Amino acid sequence: MSSDELPPRESMDFDVVIVGAGPSGLSAAIRLKQLDADLGIVVVEKGSEVGAHILSGAVIDPAGLDALVPDWRDDADCPLKTKVKDDRFYWMTPRRAIRLPNALMPPLMNNHRCYIGSLGNVCRWLAQKAEALGVEIYPGFAAAEVLYDDSGAVRGIATGDMGIARDGSHKNSYVRGMELRGKYTLFAEGARGSLSRQLIARFGLDKTSEPPKFGIGLKEVWQVDPAKHLNGLIQHSFGWPLNNSTGGGSFLYHYDDDRVAVGFVVHLNYDDPYLSPFEEFQRFKTHPAIRGVFEGGKRLAYGARAITEGGYQSVPRLTFPGGALIGCAAGFVNVPRIKGVHNAMGSAMLAAEHVAAALDAGRANDEIAGYENAWRDSTVGKDLFKVRNVKPLWSKFGTIAGVALGGLDMWTNTLFGFSPFGTWPHTRPDGKTLDPARAHTPVVYPKPDGKLTFDKLSSVFLSNTNHEEDQPVHLKVADMVLQKTSEHDVYAGPSNRYCPAGVYEWVEDTAGPRYQINAQNCVHCKTCDVKDPNGNITWVAPEGGGGPNYEAM
Repeated sequence: MSSDELPPRESMDFDVVIVGAGPSGLSAAIRLKQLDADLGIVVVEKGSEVGAHILSGAVIDPAGLDALVPDWRDDADCPLKTKVKDDRFYWMTPRRAIRLPNALMPPLMNNHRCYIGSLGNVCRWLAQKAEALGVEIYPGFAAAEVLYDDSGAVRGIATGDMGIARDGSHKNSYVRGMELRGKYTLFAEGARGSLSRQLIARFGLDKTSEPPKFGIGLKEVWQVDPAKHLNGLIQHSFGWPLNNSTGGGSFLYHYDDDRVAVGFVVHLNYDDPYLSPFEEFQRFKTHPAIRGVFEGGKRLAYGARAITEGGYQSVPRLTFPGGALIGCAAGFVNVPRIKGVHNAMGSAMLAAEHVAAALDAGRANDEIAGYENAWRDSTVGKDLFKVRNVKPLWSKFGTIAGVALGGLDMWTNTLFGFSPFGTWPHTRPDGKTLDPARAHTPVVYPKPDGKLTFDKLSSVFLSNTNHEEDQPVHLKVADMVLQKTSEHDVYAGPSNRYCPAGVYEWVEDTAGPRYQINAQNCVHCKTCDVKDPNGNITWVAPEGGGGPNYEAM
């Protein structure tokens, strides 16, 4: 059925439409209502519920919460209960964990005023705050299309049609998507948002910025032996099992109910097509200084997510006629601190204030240029500016020298307000950094033991991932021939390894290798959208409500 033959969509009009019920989307909604209780605000969320797709470490800098909900510490329902008590940094060798003195760390790396918890649960709590103010939140509906008016300005979004079969036909359950129209639309999709990508391309928002950079973050939550639990302890490390030319690191966070969040981050500008971030994560847990924490414990949850790592240089223009990018859709993560929640909330509140002023002046569907002009001088811009060189120095000089130079750069920025390096550019996009397979040796990873280390499929099971099987595949391969001649023949099929959920397989058939996409497994990390060496894979939103259902990530 062509688009002309489809039934018309129903529509609803609001003052502001917000895409994504993460910390930035919900913060924008709350701040708008704080500024004008009569505004009509809607938040659309592709997850089955608020928090279902939220994954973060999470050690949270409370600056954003302090600005949005100043009395949050007195709220018995707020899920952030564990304050950081012990903050440790380690350099890992294959057998040792060498602690780095805290005195060597730049002051901005101090975590003692931060809190440990589940960002998904924080978002659930923020959603309650937003709804109490009159914000409408629609979970289970994926924003699938940007709507434009005759002048080309954004005028809202349309949710995806539901009940479409894999072959494109309409099932008996077919329901047309709905248009949510707004005077302004804020895109808070998180890292590598599908609509945000379209907007950046359509309006040329990245013309003057560096290429976006990403990492993949993998996380597990464990219930550990109470005797091994140190409530309030956080530790970060870099080094083993990654080599010096591969950026990344780990975290262990001890928090409520004898739980430990363990995570591993790999920068997606790595060059070895045989590297598997998932397997490196599993290997990390076998380190002599780490494995004892988890022996006798129980793994409760698993997930993975792309992380924006470009920082200050890679932030695109944030505004365009009718809308703006906020939070990780714009790339506000502070990479050395492994923190983005405070900046996501800060950017959202800043955008909300400029949108509210525009609405109060009777404006609609124009560009909120004040937000774009203000962010660099805000707390968000100042936070990112101080650490702007850490990622490019790490990428240029490797882990040992890069981390040392990045530390020096943060010290000079903190003490003297300048950098001896100026502002370093990023290099190639992450999808262009893989070497041909012939330049590397295949990596043989240990088999999982099912107690400390695990395979991908059992891990995906813990993510509660589910998609309606009879629906179009939401991982779009533009050219299957190119995928065979390049991704397979030149790079040895790295998608089988960089995907943390077992989505991609090269299956040997009698006619030759066949590319199989197990879309049902997808945890929406979007790594494939970043790392495919030809940019041949595009992640689009599946039917609303599909994907992981994280309970406390």
